[in-house]
Amino acid sequence: MTGPVKRILVAEDDFITATTIQFGLESAGFEVRTACNGIEAWRMLQTERFDVFVTDEWMPGMSGSEVCQRLRQQPLLARMPIVMVTAKHLGHELQWLREELGVRALVSKPFSTRALILIVEHCLHNDADVRGIEATAALHQGPTSS
Repeated sequence: MTGPVKRILVAEDDFITATTIQFGLESAGFEVRTACNGIEAWRMLQTERFDVFVTDEWMPGMSGSEVCQRLRQQPLLARMPIVMVTAKHLGHELQWLREELGVRALVSKPFSTRALILIVEHCLHNDADVRGIEATAALHQGPTSS
């Protein structure tokens, strides 16, 4: 990566998954902040600047999609790239997540940390198509596989 360090907010209620994502992204040169639930993530999005939002779907207090809905309603946050990481099968919801909430990528658990890093890097480019990398991320077993 070149230029200023990109800031990533990771919203994940599972401590081990959040730590794994944080470590991987920091190892790739990103500055990472974490939130353990949707309410905390929403507060952080309102008070700090982030370049990408990586969120779990199922979290206490407020789901990842609820945070995304709020984010899209805020003019200063509406264009922020969103990556959703989830264990939930979102087959029929995938189109809604992409079209209505602007989710740029959906990563199914378990996933490859290396593939998640590639997805985040691609999301930083407005015209990047991450669908091929999404498929690769889902093929790997466990969040620490490479």
